[in-house]
Amino acid sequence: MKRDDEDDVWRAIVENYGERPTLDEDPPAPTVDAGPPTYDVPLPEDPGSDLARADEERFVPPAPPPLPRPRGARAVGWAGVFGAPAVLLVCLVAGVGLPQLLSYLLVGWFVGGFLYLVLQMPRGPRDPWDDGAQL
Repeated sequence: MKRDDEDDVWRAIVENYGERPTLDEDPPAPTVDAGPPTYDVPLPEDPGSDLARADEERFVPPAPPPLPRPRGARAVGWAGVFGAPAVLLVCLVAGVGLPQLLSYLLVGWFVGGFLYLVLQMPRGPRDPWDDGAQL
């Protein structure tokens, strides 16, 4: 198709496409905006107003309770789960060669601590009707 033929086809489509909208003779001139909009917010003038009290009555949650510290065999289990891999990793990165027996003991400490902690977990929920939600 030639360029002239294509232009004629498009012109025919535009001319036969329904009714043309009527435009006002004097379209409104665009206005220049002076900047971002400003909003009037009432500021508290007296200390007894609602806005002044809103800051005073804000909820402040209580301090969280301290984390529980494991005692006895449970502390040894946690030390095995976190301590043994840490010792092995530090020795590996530092290039320190551990005796084979010590390496096996650290791996055994990790596995034993993990198994002990899993076996000491409670079998059921604390409260059978508790779904975990707290208010």
